[in-house]
Amino acid sequence: MQNEHTSFTFQEIKQKLVNYCVYQDRCHKEVEEKMQSFLLIPEAKDEILLYLINENYLNEERFTRSYIRGKFYIKHWGKQKIKLQLKMKGISEKLIQNCMDEIYEDDYTKQIQIFAEKLLPTYKGLNDFQKKNKLIRFLVTKGYEYELIIENITK
Repeated sequence: MQNEHTSFTFQEIKQKLVNYCVYQDRCHKEVEEKMQSFLLIPEAKDEILLYLINENYLNEERFTRSYIRGKFYIKHWGKQKIKLQLKMKGISEKLIQNCMDEIYEDDYTKQIQIFAEKLLPTYKGLNDFQKKNKLIRFLVTKGYEYELIIENITK
C-alpha cells in the first residue's frame, strides 16, 4: 500500500490508470473512484478520463457487455441481479438493456433447468412443494425472474 505522502507525476498517474483499465474492463465510476486515491485537480482528472476514453481504454459498452457475460456464464447470475449491480456501478438502464443480448435466451432458461436438476435432489427431508419453494427462493436470490422460474421448473 502506498503511503499518503508518495506523490506521482501526472504521467505516472495516467499510466497507472491505463494499467488499471488494461488489466480488466472498467466503468467510469470505478476509474473515478480509483482517481480519488491520487491528489488530482479536476482538470487533470478530466484530461485523464478523456484520454482513457479516446484511446479506448475506457469503454462503458464494452465493460457492460463483458460484465454481463461474466456474471451470467461464469457466476450464473440472473438478469435482475446483473442489472442491479450494473446500476450500482452507474451504468444507464438503456445501455444495460442494449447489452443484455450477450445472454442467449436458450442458455438462460437452460441454466434455470440445470439449477433445478442439480439442487432438487439435494433437498433432503422435504416434500415436493417445499423442495420447489426452496429452489424458487434460491433462483430469485440469484437474480432470475419469478415467472420464468415457474415456467421452467414445472416442465
